[in-house]
Amino acid sequence: MSAAKPNRKRRTLWIVALAVAATGLSGWYWISNGQGNPEYTVVSVTRGDIEDSITALGTLEPLNYVDVGTQVSGQLKVLHVELGDQVEQGQLLAEIDPTVYLARVEASTAQLANQQAQLKDREAQHDLARLQAERQRNLFREDATSREALETAEASLRSAAAQIDVLKAQIRQTESSLKADQADLGYTRIYAPMTGTVVQQLANQGQTLNANQTAPVVVQIADLSTMTVRTQVSEADISQLRVGMPAYFSTLGQPTRRWEGELRQILPTPEVINNVVLFNALFDVPNPGGDLLPQMSAQVFFVRAAADNVLTVPVSALRQVSRPQRQADGVDQSEQASHGRPYEVQVLDAQGRPQNRMVRIGVRTRVLAEVIDGLEEGDQVVTGNLRTSAQSSQPQGGPPRRFM
Repeated sequence: MSAAKPNRKRRTLWIVALAVAATGLSGWYWISNGQGNPEYTVVSVTRGDIEDSITALGTLEPLNYVDVGTQVSGQLKVLHVELGDQVEQGQLLAEIDPTVYLARVEASTAQLANQQAQLKDREAQHDLARLQAERQRNLFREDATSREALETAEASLRSAAAQIDVLKAQIRQTESSLKADQADLGYTRIYAPMTGTVVQQLANQGQTLNANQTAPVVVQIADLSTMTVRTQVSEADISQLRVGMPAYFSTLGQPTRRWEGELRQILPTPEVINNVVLFNALFDVPNPGGDLLPQMSAQVFFVRAAADNVLTVPVSALRQVSRPQRQADGVDQSEQASHGRPYEVQVLDAQGRPQNRMVRIGVRTRVLAEVIDGLEEGDQVVTGNLRTSAQSSQPQGGPPRRFM
């Protein structure tokens, strides 16, 4: 027992000595990083990339696609393609049972042949009536027949000519019906209207299709070489978008890859979802590798302004410059537009004291701002007062934190 007590006391002394040393080192680190002035939170001016962008969610869809349907009713007899198949323009996709339409074509053809035969008979009767009318005219000139017989012959001639006109009209009508029946027969074979990929199959082989009410869609063909990003932008941000501005997005499957494009169109009609007004903004991206597929989700960024490898400071370090001070410095609106907006910051001098300095700011986000003029890399910029922060943070039960 007597040997254990000295060892326990020795361990206690070591622990106390280490605690004192740690406290002294943390105090030295605090003061040295605060440039001898621990009353302020400061950050160093560093270089980096900055981007002012508007974020939104979007959905991918093909730029060019077509719903391939049928114009006639009947049973889908054969379906020659499947989902994912590559098809060429003019390729046979499906066949509908042509039995009914073949019968209609045969019936129209037979009716047309019958009418053409009747026309030949009427033309022969017309020739006979013409000869009889000429004979009656010659006899009437010789006073060898009555006027009544002449008038009857001429009336028969006109009637025969009228019968020919009637049959010709009926033949034209039957020919039109035959063309329609032949067209319906041709519609029983469905061909690809464009080159692309079969992305949807909405009818199965053996299914009966009814085209009397709506045109049934058999398959959908899309050209996946170029995709359109349909982005829903809130009404608060839509006024900041401009056609032609840069845009990019990433997908859930490839979050580190960026696809880039330019804003092509803003649709004027909004969609209201859960009382939120959303406008559709469209832009296109090439998809040569086929990595992008329809209905993929996209995290979209519309870039309003960006700068690479520039000096940056936190927005919290900036203070607005009053209008009289701007006029005293000779800063007008045109100069602000071309050389950035003026702000005031506090920079620690060699003795750790904050000094006011005018700076010009370019691209700005909610967190960072680009420094065009007034600061150099490594300058210590004041972002807050520790005393004020400590007083405001005391109710939360924690000591003030100092960020570098």
